[in-house]
Amino acid sequence: MKVTKKIKQANEILTERSYDIEKGVETLLAMPKAKFDETVELHIRLGVDGRNADQQVRGVCILPHGTGKSLRVLVIAKGDKADDAVKAGADYVGAEDMIAKIQSGWLDFDVCITTPDMMGLVGRVARVLGPKGLMPNPKSGTVTMDVTKAINDAKAGKVEYRLDKTNNVHVIIGKVSFGKEKLIDNFNTVLEAIIKAKPAAAKGQYLKNVTIASTMGRGVKINVVM
Repeated sequence: MKVTKKIKQANEILTERSYDIEKGVETLLAMPKAKFDETVELHIRLGVDGRNADQQVRGVCILPHGTGKSLRVLVIAKGDKADDAVKAGADYVGAEDMIAKIQSGWLDFDVCITTPDMMGLVGRVARVLGPKGLMPNPKSGTVTMDVTKAINDAKAGKVEYRLDKTNNVHVIIGKVSFGKEKLIDNFNTVLEAIIKAKPAAAKGQYLKNVTIASTMGRGVKINVVM
């Protein structure tokens, strides 16, 4: 593997095996930059077994400084709830017409919200939305009668965390341009939510590995004491 100039520079900056959060974010921000505003993600390996239903970890939290992304929100609803969605600033609102668009390959949205009575309709495209992480779910607050709150939360920077098949959680915590303090605030908000979501059935060390990384940067391991 060819060691590029940026990789060499990153290796010179990443001098420790792990850091506290303040020094970790400073180290991440000191890495060579891409030509765009990179996304910063938090990756956590958890000491749970996701094959067991009583050890699932999933939830949502609102980042105090948002994600830095302008989310496109689709609402599947009818009647008054569709009107509420339009007033709340949803980017797309509809019912059968939107389902037909999705079936034809349209996926130009980041969040899908629906009312409980429309889940039968949304179920027609579950196989399309599910693998993309776009399927509405009551646990994430995207199946609700309060579409106004759901839209406002999504636009304000609500993020969902969920265990993957390898017992890892991956969550966006902002952009490189946020700077140190905002990234630390967002990091702490997500970490606290995941700690609170620890399953009662989980035994031993819960947070096995905590790493932050920018889109094009090296991962920076963070020391976390529970």
